Amino acid sequence: MYLSDKLPDPSGLEQRAIVDLLLREEYGYLPARPYRVSASLESEDKKFCAGKASLKKLILRCQAEWGEFSFPIYYVCPLYTDAPVPCFIHVNFRSLIPDKYQPTEELVDSGYAVLTFCYLDVTSDSADFTDGLAGVIYPDGERKSDACGKIGLWAWAASAVMDYAVTLPELDRHKISVAGHSRLGKTALLAGALDERFYCAFSNNSGCSGAALARGADGETVKAITDKFPYWFCENYLKYSGKEDTMPFDQHYLIAANAAHRVYVASAEGDLWATPQNEYLACVAASDYYKSQGLRGFVHPDRLPYAGECMHEGDIGYHLRSGVHYLSREDWLCYIKYLNN
Repeated sequence: MYLSDKLPDPSGLEQRAIVDLLLREEYGYLPARPYRVSASLESEDKKFCAGKASLKKLILRCQAEWGEFSFPIYYVCPLYTDAPVPCFIHVNFRSLIPDKYQPTEELVDSGYAVLTFCYLDVTSDSADFTDGLAGVIYPDGERKSDACGKIGLWAWAASAVMDYAVTLPELDRHKISVAGHSRLGKTALLAGALDERFYCAFSNNSGCSGAALARGADGETVKAITDKFPYWFCENYLKYSGKEDTMPFDQHYLIAANAAHRVYVASAEGDLWATPQNEYLACVAASDYYKSQGLRGFVHPDRLPYAGECMHEGDIGYHLRSGVHYLSREDWLCYIKYLNN
């Protein structure tokens, strides 16, 4: 397998140093975490999924040193199972329950609760920094060169949901994972790197500036992503546009930064823009760092993966499925299989 001899090596760095590098140079520093979160009930369906679960719409109120922000979250919990139950915090593109990216009844049938929110309810997916959480953090719409972009704000919200999740006695606070797809897969990896309370961070088809190595990419590049979505990142990241080989890190650092817990990368064979082979190689490159932290690393063959192959033996998990850019039922079932190992 090809791994560039120019790939930066995170060995010898403490996890907090890796995180600081990624925040300073790529994602930006996040606002302070809330000192208090509370939730108010807006609606409840006690017979959801044919009576197997309850569905609540809640308004999560977050109070922090910089002010206050509230956003809606949705909570589905199995009713007829022994508590406490494991849970996914799913950062989703929509607030629909169920959703094409969230087969909610199958999660319930597998014994999992899910807390989900629509990323647009936190802040817009645009260069406008005056709306939602961005408008509270950046009241004039301006930010410093190392201040976080939208991915950082969505990751902040995922940790705020975690603050609430750990207060629920019916949830196993040690088995709460964060998941996301595409740009929200990048978000899940960053949330996992910043919040050691997560049991696992699941990245689905996160590609460039997510799980995929930037060096040697034959799909999306740093130039392509920062030309179109510069507001996802801190302004410092733009200096690496077309200059990936000058970066003092690559995306295996983001995987390695999750070494306080498990991490999982999912790729799709036909998702060429996300460079699936580079997502796999990033797991390979992060494995030694995981092992240096006393974890099991990435257990893999000495070759690129085949479609349909799952690698679930290490604390870095991976699968490659056939098909294109999508968060599918097949992906979720692989995640559950990995967690149940």
